[in-house]
Amino acid sequence: MTPVLARQIRIAVNTALDEDLSRGDVTTSALFPKPLRACGTIIAHQAITVAGIAVAKQTFQAVDASLKIIRAVKDGATVQRNRPVMVIEGDARSLLMAERVALNFLQRLSGIATLTARFCDAVRGHRVKILDTRKTTPGLRTLEKWAVSLGGGHNHRHSLGDGVLIKDNHLELAGHDVASACRLARKRAPRGLKIEIEAKTLGEVRAVLDGKAAIILLDNMSLPAIRRAIRLIKHRAIVEVSGGVTLVNVRKIAAAGPDRISVGALTHSAPAADLSMDIVPIRRHTGRKQS
Repeated sequence: MTPVLARQIRIAVNTALDEDLSRGDVTTSALFPKPLRACGTIIAHQAITVAGIAVAKQTFQAVDASLKIIRAVKDGATVQRNRPVMVIEGDARSLLMAERVALNFLQRLSGIATLTARFCDAVRGHRVKILDTRKTTPGLRTLEKWAVSLGGGHNHRHSLGDGVLIKDNHLELAGHDVASACRLARKRAPRGLKIEIEAKTLGEVRAVLDGKAAIILLDNMSLPAIRRAIRLIKHRAIVEVSGGVTLVNVRKIAAAGPDRISVGALTHSAPAADLSMDIVPIRRHTGRKQS
């Protein structure tokens, strides 16, 4: 785990726990005035690619450092339906207080990883990368992009400082044509950053080639237009396809020959994974003397 990811996990967990526990857990306090030893098991109710185990561990231990993680699958593992992904033991009150926050993270991140894995499986056999976008939940970008990578996908820009991407609004505001915008960005942008520019028509593709952009983003083009654009580019730039990509059409898009396919749905529309947590008391064994 990178230091950046570890830091973002701590921040996300602390924020989430503050939302849920800033005024305590009045239900648990009312019902359980004394410690009660218990075991919590988190179960997947569908086949998933797991993401967020590290976040769930941090959640439980932030609530109560004495809680013990007895068993947990690894982040990135594939788990079949009705199988456990984590087992935790300790004070039932602490398990109850951490339950929802831990599940929220696991459900969200595993949902992203699972959807990403489905897209990657759909293009298997083609030399193309599935990329995410910046369409992430505010404050959770690092965690959500981590989930994409656990599902087999690749990360696009983490922030606006990671690369030059010229889109239609930039061109409209600047009043530049596509080719001159490419040349201006290359001149003024930090050295070493690749210039990527969006193209919606074959005419714009020709202009981008004239501007010598490193990456051409074919945005919301039809499949026949994508094929024609790729033939026109002839490996003179990296080709990325974006817009309207679904599990239904992604394999046909991949067959057209792009280098990358970016899918905003990986993070903005991934359904939450179906997980739940069962908590049961641990009964102390009292042996009986035999006569």
